[in-house]
Amino acid sequence: MRLDNKLLRDVMTRGVVTVPMCATAKNITGMLSKQGLSAVAVVGPDGEAMGIISDMDILKVIGKENWENMTAETIMTSHVETAKPTSTLGEAARIMKEKHIHRLLIFSERGVGASQRPIGILSASDIVREAARA
Repeated sequence: MRLDNKLLRDVMTRGVVTVPMCATAKNITGMLSKQGLSAVAVVGPDGEAMGIISDMDILKVIGKENWENMTAETIMTSHVETAKPTSTLGEAARIMKEKHIHRLLIFSERGVGASQRPIGILSASDIVREAARA
């Protein structure tokens, strides 16, 4: 199987775990740990994606004064790379390599549902797993 033959919608993790912008670092670390996640999407009051917090973002603040009470809004990476569910794994791999990132939020196609609400997430390990199956 070539990566350009597989669509993100067939591989992505559906049901993105989200946190509000006011969530604390302590709450987020607990969520990541309990649910075995490496990232969560940060959403505004309307459910629109505002950023992403990865385990690496948490590592950057651990040990800082009062880190447990830092909010998602201050910790998050606000520039989030996105893709459509009809993009291919090859396209996703190219974006991740070029941008030096480990995950993409997947948004619905324009005009189908709320276009700024994540419907899935794809990690670099998802791509590696699919490449191993080839």
